[in-house]
Formats: sequence, structure tokens, C-alpha cells
Amino acid sequence: MAFMMPLCAINAAVPVSAQSDYDAQFLTWPTYNGEDLELTVKDNITHFRLWSPSADEAVVNLYDNGNTGAPYATLNMKYEPATGTWHTAVPEKLYGKFYTFRIKHNDKWLDETPGVWAKAVGVNGKRAAIIDFNTTNPAGWNEDKGPEVKNFSDVIVYEMHHRDMSMHPSSGIANKGKFLALTEPGTTSPEGEKTGIDHLKELGVTHVHILPSYDYNSVDEANLWTNTYNWGYDPLNYNAPEGSYSTNPSDPATRVREMKEMVKALHDAGIGVIMDVVYNHTAENDGSNFELTAPGYYHRHRNDGSYSDASGCGNETASDRKQMHDYIVNSVKYWADEYHIDGFRFDLMAIHDTETMNDVAAELKKINPSIFVYGEGWTAGDSPLAIERRALKENVSKMKDIAVFSDDLRDAVKGHYTDAADRGFATGKPGLEETVKIGIVAATPHPQVNFKNGNNSKFPYASSPEMIVNYVSCHDDLCLTDKLHKSMEGEPEENMLSAAKLAQTIVFTSQGTPFMFAGEEVFRDKKGVHNSYNQPDSINAIDWSNKAKYRDLFNYYKGLTELRKAHPAFRMTNADDIAKNLVFDKIDSKKTPNLISYSLKNHANGDSWKEIKVVFNGASKPQEVNIKGGNWKIVAAEGLISPNGGLGLFNGGKITLPAYSALILAQE
Repeated sequence: MAFMMPLCAINAAVPVSAQSDYDAQFLTWPTYNGEDLELTVKDNITHFRLWSPSADEAVVNLYDNGNTGAPYATLNMKYEPATGTWHTAVPEKLYGKFYTFRIKHNDKWLDETPGVWAKAVGVNGKRAAIIDFNTTNPAGWNEDKGPEVKNFSDVIVYEMHHRDMSMHPSSGIANKGKFLALTEPGTTSPEGEKTGIDHLKELGVTHVHILPSYDYNSVDEANLWTNTYNWGYDPLNYNAPEGSYSTNPSDPATRVREMKEMVKALHDAGIGVIMDVVYNHTAENDGSNFELTAPGYYHRHRNDGSYSDASGCGNETASDRKQMHDYIVNSVKYWADEYHIDGFRFDLMAIHDTETMNDVAAELKKINPSIFVYGEGWTAGDSPLAIERRALKENVSKMKDIAVFSDDLRDAVKGHYTDAADRGFATGKPGLEETVKIGIVAATPHPQVNFKNGNNSKFPYASSPEMIVNYVSCHDDLCLTDKLHKSMEGEPEENMLSAAKLAQTIVFTSQGTPFMFAGEEVFRDKKGVHNSYNQPDSINAIDWSNKAKYRDLFNYYKGLTELRKAHPAFRMTNADDIAKNLVFDKIDSKKTPNLISYSLKNHANGDSWKEIKVVFNGASKPQEVNIKGGNWKIVAAEGLISPNGGLGLFNGGKITLPAYSALILAQE
């Protein structure tokens, strides 16, 4: 499908606050939101339109090749002051050709750039490509769509990286490290266990969150034999797929087609695709495509003209400026439209303003009401953007149809992310019970939760559980397995596996949206490396032989997904229902630390079970609880789980939970 934006020319400025003197100069620039940025091919004419209000001159270079050789033509562009754009056209369809823009600024010609709107690129993304997108659609693409999502709390997210999933020899996948890896059915490990897309189906997740798949800066696509690895948080071309994940990076259409084939295969398997997006910073400063087309505008600056750096990567973009605001909104719309993407995870989302994020969600919902948008509700440093305007987790209630990660639950359950040896509730550290409860109620107001005693948050910042994503680990920092090895050093692996089950049980039974890191279900580790963004596959790839070795753990995770899907009590959609139907049992945490017990009552959220009792023992020793009398089905106990309550019956009374374990009971 074609990418359509409204054909409007000039937009009013988005309000700005905390504006530096340096940045104030850009307030008077005209902006443009037309559908013809920066390339359109229509009626046998190829149009080029570049937004660059401060340029003295602008040209388009045309190439036969996507990487080498001199331009076969250089076209002068004409400036239109009302829109701030430069335009030229060629009276033919230039399919198969490549182009770059170049501007003269302050009497100096800057480097060539494919522009900020390149949707297809040559190898290493230095030149934009002109292709017919209609030829890149796989069979059945017009009928393709992802799973319907009624409520965000129904989503179960699995965060993965293309190479991590498929590069290990044990994956049994032919197209290792490629988009096509997830199109291969029937792949197995040497032990005969399902891998790849069949593994995802078996596990039962509803969506995969794939680390950045747009064209990024750090991998040399012309020398893939070097097997360079990167997560992709160094954006180059935001609107074109990464070439190293295609089977032929030199062919611009191949990467587009193969990414679509991956999306369709996942959709056919009933799995949605969430794209990790990093609009908050660029890989380079002065050399970025943004700076080479409109110097100074797209980034925020300090008063001395230096780049502000809330990303910790050398710069931050300025979503509070109209042209950048529109760019972010239109870019995600493009991915949702052209590639049928089902959701977006925003990296360091708080660098963006809440107005931009609200517009992102609103516009995406017009394309697909099931699209799920969430992000990191924090920055990596200070920003000129006023705190009240940042898309922080504390400001999530100012946004609609946006969710944020719960660092409350993360740090309380497994231990603080900055200290490898630090233990959490699930690994025996006392004093974290109230912070865990904040996660359980999805940071919504609850009469039995004292937010002032929370470690990270001091007030209920979410007005709905659908604003919260719960997790214990992700690609950042130590993965759960490595965290357990570090913090529980000296204990038997059996204890670590019990703690892993307990930690994930807390995530999957808490209100909000559960999120898990790929490979946790097979006790995947990363050799103790915290920040493995540029480490080799030997560190990052999942060893699928683990699936047979840790089958019991996989079965438990699979049971958690089945339990959550089957029982809406774990998926309440409003804060009032949680406050009314989720009741904590009174436990003196000073006398009995690392023990939490609560009930989900009144057929919560239309559940078939009248009451569900959930108990967590994070202590390093067995602990006893007293359960009221009744006919209870045992759903989970002693490291086992049966989503239908098939582990036996319990009539109430005292029951002992082993160390690092969960108990789930249910009454009809």
C-alpha cells in the first residue's frame, strides 16, 4: 500500500518550552507536511522535494549504482519559500536508479545524503534507491493483517533480535540472522525441539518485539562475512529496512520484500510484529542525514550551540519542533501502512514530548485499532525539554493509548539493574514487598498499596493498567539468567531455576502487559555480559540445545502464557476493577519477609474462576501461609503449573511454599 500523508503545506508550530537561545532561531522556519517528501514517482514523472529552509542552494545527484561511481546527472533544485522546500523533477520513471541530495549552507557545500525520507537504499544506506514498492509485496499481502487486539493487557510480548534467534548452529535455521529466518517452518534443534517461528507458536506469545530493523549505521553491509553484530540503536535511515538482515543488501528491493515476507509469516502464525524505533537520537551528529539537510533544526542544543544529549549517545532529537514532530508521526504511519507493523516500542521515549506521542498513537489507531505503542519512560540524561512535557513514566496518564515499562517491578523482583550482585524479592532480599505490589497493581491507585514505601515510584502514576508493561529483563543489562548467576552465586542451579519461574510468575500474573526477553524460557545466558550490543554471536546467540536441557522451565513459561490467555482476571482493563477485585492478605513483612499473598475475587473481569489465590515466596527458605477453607484447584505449586488447575485439590488450611516459589489456587 502506498504511503499517504495529508497534502497540506504549512503547519503551525508545536509549542515549545525550555527553549535555548540557540534553538529559538528555528521557530520562524516554515514547515511542510506534504506527501511528496522526498521522492514521488507519479504519472511517468519522478519528483524530488527536499525540506531545507536555510540552504543557499540544493541539488540532486542521480546514480546508476547504489554504492560506487560518479553521478550520471546533477539536477539543480528550485526553492519555494512558503514551504521551505526545494523541488525538481525528471519526466520519466527512474526505477532502478539511485539518488542523493546535497545542499550549500553558509557558502559551504555539505556532504551528500540520501535525505531523511529514504524508503529504499543501496548497500550501507549512503544512496537512496528508486523502486516500485508494488513489486515488493509477497503473495497475499493485500489480505495480510496482524492479530486483533481488544486490550493492551491481552498482549504477551517476546523481545528478540534477528541474529540471537537464528545464528547458533543448534537453531536448525537456514537463513541465519536474516528476516527470512522467521519464515522457515519445521526447524528443530539437534535434540528435535522446535525452534524459530514454530517455537514462538509453541510458547504462545501474541507479539514479537524485534530490535531495530530499520537501516542502522554500525554494520558494513558490503562485508557481511565479518559477521559484525549490533543491536541497531544507531539509526541511519529510519524508513528503510536494515540490509544485513536481507539475503542481498545490494538490491534495495530485496530487503523490503524479505521484511514483508517475515511479517506475513508471523501474521499467518497469529503473531503480531512490534518494531523497536529510536527516533530520540541519530548515530552521527553533524554527519547525520538530518544535519545534512536542515542543519541545526532536528536536534536540540545547549545555549552554546553544542548538542544536548539526553540519549547518552551524543545528541537528542527535537520532537517539540513541528517538522520533527511530523516526521516521527509520519514515519510510524509509514511502517504501519507499508509493512503492516502491529506495534512500536519507543527507545528513551521521554526524550519526546507527550503531544508527539499522543499524536503518534492517535494516527496509528486510524490505520489499525490494534496497534500497541509503548516505550521507555525515562531519558539517559537531562534535556532542554521541560519535565512536565516529557513522555516520562510519571507523565503516562497525560497520554492516551501509550504504555511504559515498569522499572518498579523489574528492580524489585530480581534486584537493581546497576548492581549485578544485588538480590531482589524473588531471590531472597527483604524489604521490597511494597514495590512488588506496585507492579502487581500496574502502578494504579490501590487502597492497600503504600506508594510512599516504593523504591522507584512514590505515587500511582498510571490511571489504567493498560499503561504498564511488566518485565524482569530485556536486551539491556544482565539478562535474567546472568543476573541469577551473579546474585545467587554459590547456590545450586536448581535454586536459580526456581527463582526464574517465580520472577516470571510475578510478571505474568500482574496487571498490565507481560514482556519477556527471548531465550529466558530456555535459560539463555549472555556469558555475564551486561551491554552486549556489539558483542559477537558467541555471546548473544541463543543455544537451542538448552530447550531440551531446560524443558521443565520452557513448559512452565508455556503454562504461564496459557494461564494468562485463559483467565481475564489477570488482564483487568481499568484501575477501579483492580482496586475492587484484587485484595492483598495482611502479612507483616518485618516478621515474614519475602511473602506476598493476594486474591482476585468476584469473577474478576468476567473470569470463570470466582476467586484466584496467588502467593509468592521469595525467601531462601520454605514459608507457610494459611488458605481459607474451600474447594481449591491447584494451578501452580512447587515449580509446576497446570493452567486448568490439574495439579490436584486443596481444601484450605496451612500450606508450605518451598523457597523461591509461587502458589496459585482457584475456586470455581
